[in-house]
Amino acid sequence: MELTVVVLADTETHGDLGRLANALETAAEAADAGADVELVFDGAAVRWVARLEDPDHKRHALWRGLKPRAGVCVYCARAFGVLAVVRAAGVKLLDEHRGHPSLYGRLARGGAVLTF
Repeated sequence: MELTVVVLADTETHGDLGRLANALETAAEAADAGADVELVFDGAAVRWVARLEDPDHKRHALWRGLKPRAGVCVYCARAFGVLAVVRAAGVKLLDEHRGHPSLYGRLARGGAVLTF
């Protein structure tokens, strides 16, 4: 199974952190089950990369395991001023459709897309 887990949650509230945690746990569960999983940060969620890179963040260990499967919208990384941070973290930049990840393309290939 091909699964794309998309994080759209901002970094501002406890609820946002909850959505991030749910996305990370879902991606990890699917990976553990053998699914072809991609974790995509889009919109304001691109700011999570800097926070998750902090070893003191409570989700850092989970992030480290999922990081090789992660991608960040290049357009949004520029718009939210985190492009340099994303590059320094070594996270793949996604720009398949006008600078954004192509969620439709993933669906068209028969994959599933979950958003948080």
